[in-house]
Amino acid sequence: MNNISENTPELIAENCQMIKEMLRDFCEKEVRPNIMKWDESQEFPISLFKKLGELGLMGVLVPHEYGGAGFGYHEYVTVVSEIAKVDGSIGLSVAAHNSLCTGHIMQFGNEEQKQRWLPKLASGEWIGAWGLTEPNTGSDAGNMKTTAVKDGDHWVINGTKNFITHGISGDVAVVMTRTGEVGDSHGMSAFVVERGTPGFTGGKKENKLGMRASETAEMIFDDCRVPAENLLGEVGEGFVQALKILDGGRISIAALGLGIAQGALDAAVAYAQERQQFNQSISKFQGISFKIADMATQVMASRLLIKEAAELKNQGKKINRESAMAKLHSSETAVSVANDAVQIFGGYGYVKDFPVEKFYRDSKLCTIGEGTSEIQKLVISRTLFEK
Repeated sequence: MNNISENTPELIAENCQMIKEMLRDFCEKEVRPNIMKWDESQEFPISLFKKLGELGLMGVLVPHEYGGAGFGYHEYVTVVSEIAKVDGSIGLSVAAHNSLCTGHIMQFGNEEQKQRWLPKLASGEWIGAWGLTEPNTGSDAGNMKTTAVKDGDHWVINGTKNFITHGISGDVAVVMTRTGEVGDSHGMSAFVVERGTPGFTGGKKENKLGMRASETAEMIFDDCRVPAENLLGEVGEGFVQALKILDGGRISIAALGLGIAQGALDAAVAYAQERQQFNQSISKFQGISFKIADMATQVMASRLLIKEAAELKNQGKKINRESAMAKLHSSETAVSVANDAVQIFGGYGYVKDFPVEKFYRDSKLCTIGEGTSEIQKLVISRTLFEK
């Protein structure tokens, strides 16, 4: 792994500024002109992610020796939030690819597995997926029904995962399965499954409220035979691995919420200065200016909570409370700021010709994905009551 904890604040700030400038140009050219086309058609623009891979943004946290950019979590947060300022759905897919699938292999794979899969993921040649959620087990992952049974030098996987980012288009997936008893936290194991493996298919693609350019679909396993060397770590470690991955994933969704909130705030500030009522811009009215002040304060609070969690993550310290706080606050802020932005735009905020309508739809996912707001509160409260 990288010695990212040794990076100076000056170097990190320089890296983040470089990323901001690069993504500002990239998003204006490649993303903004296509936002509503992708949204209306629910097109997952795979070619865009190949271009992001060429920029090193599909392997932000992956060390150089595996073809990645070798950055830390501050730079990663900058990547996700800057993209989400323009289009949350593209930010979501970048986050899921980097943090979940790629991150799981990077953190728990052996050297052969890292050499096998990380370079393709980091370059954007392959798109990654991560399978935990099932139709009847959302927050209750311990009761998953997808099973893996040992058969010689293979494992046979059966079951269905749903609400999976890149469930159809992903070239490789990390899949959590039950290898022991239901409810046993040490009865689950994680496997890497490549697309094209017999018995592994994509299922229903969800028709969603928001994040519509980020593919969400089922993954179906029907007597899917996976080589034993595709097991990540040891048998029975899958659930514990998943919880650790979700700690980092909370930072991802927090960064996503931050970007959406910042994008909605920026749009509201610009509109309030342009929109004239009663012979003056509406920014002159206290009802509008105070609302924007509250929005900006909440966005800054989210930014600082995320910064704290990212710093602890870079240092390899325990982050379950801090990442849950950052995710909870940032996701709820995304919803409230987007809602206020729609209100400031008035009737124009309700139509698709203006950007805040989409920020509003996209924001809600942040309070649900990778652990609901209620689950974050559970995590936070438990850490406060620990002896």
